[in-house]
Amino acid sequence: MMNRFRITPSVIPNLFTTMNMFCGFLSIINTAEGKFNYAAWLIIVAALFDALDGAMARLTKSSSELGIELDSLSDIISFGAAPAFLIYSTFFFQFEIWGLIISSLLMIAGAFRLARFNITQIGFVKTHFTGLPIPVSAITLAAFILTYYVDNIGFKEPYSEFIFPMVLVISFLMVSRIKYDTIPSFTLRGLKEKPFHFIFILISAVILLITGGKALFFIFVFVVLFGIFRHILNLFKRK
Repeated sequence: MMNRFRITPSVIPNLFTTMNMFCGFLSIINTAEGKFNYAAWLIIVAALFDALDGAMARLTKSSSELGIELDSLSDIISFGAAPAFLIYSTFFFQFEIWGLIISSLLMIAGAFRLARFNITQIGFVKTHFTGLPIPVSAITLAAFILTYYVDNIGFKEPYSEFIFPMVLVISFLMVSRIKYDTIPSFTLRGLKEKPFHFIFILISAVILLITGGKALFFIFVFVVLFGIFRHILNLFKRK
């Protein structure tokens, strides 16, 4: 009887995945209640739990197919449905059916990206992502809202003009074939394999501390654009 309830190491990363899912649910609740800044912050907190579940899986050596599926289900809530509902509630609601369709692209494109990842993933070690990772998409959007949305007023001008192209571009990038780097493992081996990634993370952390977190949106814009520019550069090299 005791063996049936044996706690395995996989419980630890799955707990972080569950917290990711819970934060996504709370974000949706806060958006429905009009607490848009709280909703945006909860998406970012969900992303932290998403990063930690992978780290815990590697640390405990408990990566599993169940964990991958659970992670994807959590991601579609926290980084697909939650940001789509948030941007609809803060901006696209005024465009009625078209606003509903455009905001839903974040969720739909994210779902396709996760489904493609699940059927193409070989093993548990990722060297890169094909298409913009859905957490990056969600954090970019959440950071934009935290930076440019004002309660009871709306988005500052002229920044509201960037919302349409931003949502369309982010949605396209998620289902594209553009490669994006994975977060390096914080080990000596990871440092040797990806030294520039560690330098970028360190510089980003310093900038966030100096600006009180206000630079978060610009850091993630740089990440998004870097993948695009590198893809274009590689196309020219092939030619």
